[in-house]
Amino acid sequence: MKKITWLDINSSYSHSSAALPLIEAQGDRFGVEIQWQVVKGTIKSDIRQIIKEIVEQNPDVIAYTSWLFTCDVVHQILSRVKAILPEVVVFGGGPEYLGCNKEFLYKNRYVNYIVRGEGEESFYGLIAEIDSENSNFGEIEGLCYIDNDDNYCDGGIAKIKEFDKLALPEDSAFFDWNKPFVQIETTRGCFNSCAFCVSGNDKPVRSQSVETVAERIDRISKTTIKDVRVLDRTFNSNPQRAIYMLDLFAKYPTMNFHLELHPALLTESVKSKIENLPKGLLHIEAGIQSLDDNVLRECGRAGEKDKALEGLRYLCSLSNIETHADLIAGLPLYTLEQIYKDVVTLAEIKAGEIQLESLKLLPGTLMRKKAKELSIRHSPLSPYEVLCTDSISIDELSEAMVLSRILDFYYNNPAWLEFFRDVICSDKSFVKEITKYFIDKDCYSQPLSQEKQGLILYEFLTENYPKYLSLFRVAWIENGLSLRKSPTKIISSASILIDDRIEMQYGVFEDNMRLFHFEDAEKEYIFGFDRSKEHSKPVCYGIRKI
Repeated sequence: MKKITWLDINSSYSHSSAALPLIEAQGDRFGVEIQWQVVKGTIKSDIRQIIKEIVEQNPDVIAYTSWLFTCDVVHQILSRVKAILPEVVVFGGGPEYLGCNKEFLYKNRYVNYIVRGEGEESFYGLIAEIDSENSNFGEIEGLCYIDNDDNYCDGGIAKIKEFDKLALPEDSAFFDWNKPFVQIETTRGCFNSCAFCVSGNDKPVRSQSVETVAERIDRISKTTIKDVRVLDRTFNSNPQRAIYMLDLFAKYPTMNFHLELHPALLTESVKSKIENLPKGLLHIEAGIQSLDDNVLRECGRAGEKDKALEGLRYLCSLSNIETHADLIAGLPLYTLEQIYKDVVTLAEIKAGEIQLESLKLLPGTLMRKKAKELSIRHSPLSPYEVLCTDSISIDELSEAMVLSRILDFYYNNPAWLEFFRDVICSDKSFVKEITKYFIDKDCYSQPLSQEKQGLILYEFLTENYPKYLSLFRVAWIENGLSLRKSPTKIISSASILIDDRIEMQYGVFEDNMRLFHFEDAEKEYIFGFDRSKEHSKPVCYGIRKI
């Protein structure tokens, strides 16, 4: 019986290994006896403690998966463990190894074997062959290794042909039911051919039956977990299946399902189904990437930008779902000016969140293979971020990442969203100017409290856009921030007349309330607070024209 230690390193505590329970669950099919052990940690864990735990377990094999945000920590651990336990077999897999593994294996001799692709079957093939007198590693699909004659051997790409017949990860003793969310993989592959995505060349799409998905969700629903991330690269690529799945989700109105869909491919039947779902059931990540057709074509992404915008505008008009749109800086032909323009467009159609990320040239993707042809310069080390292209310079990419932080501070923060979106839509130069302000003040590189976010925004408005200060003060007060700080020093509790000229925005003024107001040249803004609470948000708010 083999003693296998699974090294489970995640980017944060809220994440858990999807590979471990899925691989362990397949054990009965292969008849390989394994004594499983697990060592867990995050990229912020003390690696000395993790090394100590692995050494104490004294395994025969260490297995792990690696991806761009965990690979550095994983290899710091493995290289040290191998120095202490030179006879242990180290076997890896995961997205980090979807490209050519020859250079990696020659350089990092502490790793004995890697499987490229889907490892549920290849894992057991290797474990069965390790101690065999006539080991035939060459027949194991996807296996990459250096043989005894120092030759590199490459088993291609492992692919599970009968995806729907895999045992379910929820059947494994290692499935973690204590996390705030779970991921369920319902398909593999993607109909689309995005050159920046690891699923871009994975065809045909293999799907789990709706009946199997139903069993999994019903099982999850009986736990305390309410957040389900559905791993389907384009949920609506098959409209009929999408409708079946949406009907299934609707049976669990207290849960939240996170989906990725392509807004350009929304059919009327899928639209009709979505708009009639319970409020809060869906969180939709709408794949946009860019609103320039030339950029999309260069990336091999199907779906024109006008159709994508039409679909996204529809989704954002619905009050029963949350919609998140994403943009990717560093795509070929995508300029900084286009990014600013796209942010304004997404704000105008009221996207719930705008996520701006830098392009990562992931191993195994077509764009990484064609990087030189596309004039893309990228980091050779994880996370393989694009450094510049012929369309965007190093400085411009840095500026785009500051814009990304600003969007997280203000647009993706419910406290400031309404104010920030209104200003972006009213003045198309605003988002560019505040980005330059953040760069000049160097106030983007550290976390900011909500109050600090507000104070920086107030200073910027005071210097550059004073016409928006009244709306900002309203947002500050409604967020329950201190009335003693500089944004609301003009607020007063004296001489407030309540009459029928006040246009109520919400709530009703009552005699026992604490009242505060401030004025600008055109309006008086009046707020009522509950006297029983020292620090609170207003319970009513009205405006009176002066």
